[in-house]
Amino acid sequence: YAKRDIGGIGIAVMAREAAIAEVADAMSAGGHVKLAFCNANLVNVAAGNAGLQRSLATFLVLADGIGVDLGSWLLYGTSFPANLNGTDFFPSLFAGARGPMRVALLGGRPGVADRAAANLAQRYPAHRFSVVSHGYFTAEEEPRLLDGLKADRPDLLLVAMGNPLQEHFIADRLGQQHCSVAAGVGALFDFFADEVQRAPELVRKLRLEWIFRLWLEPRRLWRRYVLGNPAFLLRIARQYATGGRRSG
Repeated sequence: YAKRDIGGIGIAVMAREAAIAEVADAMSAGGHVKLAFCNANLVNVAAGNAGLQRSLATFLVLADGIGVDLGSWLLYGTSFPANLNGTDFFPSLFAGARGPMRVALLGGRPGVADRAAANLAQRYPAHRFSVVSHGYFTAEEEPRLLDGLKADRPDLLLVAMGNPLQEHFIADRLGQQHCSVAAGVGALFDFFADEVQRAPELVRKLRLEWIFRLWLEPRRLWRRYVLGNPAFLLRIARQYATGGRRSG
């Protein structure tokens, strides 16, 4: 699949159906795919971090949010085929799966992954949802968690640690022996656990969900959006000015 370089990250040019098929094929074939959802925040986090950019080059990176679409418009003259945020992507994957899936959840605040798994099991009873651990495990506990993943080897492991911890964990700690697909999902468990409200459908259609999230959690998210969005646009403008457009 083609990629577009947005701020140093190669983002796949894929429609929703193709992205879901790519992930489903990896699970059915027993392979190993590292999956990331790239929004403006991840571009900002990875800026100047050559190690993270090298790691993300080994991931299937999907376009998430209006920021990377604006970057694509400026650099390539067109948007990405689809907005592939995890909050919508995984329900589509679960609902359309050809057979039962084994899904493991790792990360989040204590108790949140358990509530998310319980809700998911109720909504998608054909699949098995299990919790590996919350995101505050110690270095001493990590080998036991990894051994547990080897023994269970879920089809899909959702890692909710935030950027860039989840991407580093997936890149440095996980391999084919642990799961078929390892996905960094940020705050996804909060949504699945009904801890955080989704924006109304009209707001989502207008691609303004980030404003709704900022309104709900201003103290936690103001730096990401109020400072981060202008920094992202400036970064893309510099890339445009230096001719930094390339396809992979």
